[in-house]
Amino acid sequence: MTETLFALVSSYGLWVVAASAFLSCLALPIPTSAVMLGAGAFAASGDFVLWHVLAIAWGAAVLGDQTGFQIGRWGGPLLLERLSRSSSRARLIARARATVRQHGSIGVFLSTWLFAPLGPWVNLIAGAARLPRGRFTFWDALGEAIWVVIYVGLGYAFAARLDALTEIVAEWSGLVFALGLGLGTAAVLVQRIRRRYPTQ
Repeated sequence: MTETLFALVSSYGLWVVAASAFLSCLALPIPTSAVMLGAGAFAASGDFVLWHVLAIAWGAAVLGDQTGFQIGRWGGPLLLERLSRSSSRARLIARARATVRQHGSIGVFLSTWLFAPLGPWVNLIAGAARLPRGRFTFWDALGEAIWVVIYVGLGYAFAARLDALTEIVAEWSGLVFALGLGLGTAAVLVQRIRRRYPTQ
């Protein structure tokens, strides 16, 4: 799979980089991290210009996130309205909307690079919950810049060991994602326990 992706990058150049970054932000199962690593390696060998790779990958990722956000804006309110017909669900949705408005920008930021598998879904929820577009765009663009620089930069720096690097990054990404989910679950549990058993 990885070799096929590298071959596509070699044959079609930055079009593959842009398409991969864009489509992965819409929850399509594309190993974009491997594409970014490969693009960085090709830049190191002189086939691509490094800043071109960085700019195109970043722009396509931001555009993909904006598309997901807008889909959430268009379809989300109707979906949330249907779910809100149940009074218990309505209370949960109201809390979720308030949480996203107050703290959603940091969640958007972290979902673009640290917890990237959550990114497409965060985009939809942010749009559906009416997170202000300016806040979403700022934190999203900042997070995507970090993501692009990390992966393209690693490919550029370790081009000679690209295959090994791809495997390490895949394992590392899965570990970080699992740890993030575990920490998030623990934080929610601690918060609920504190609310149920407040300290005197």
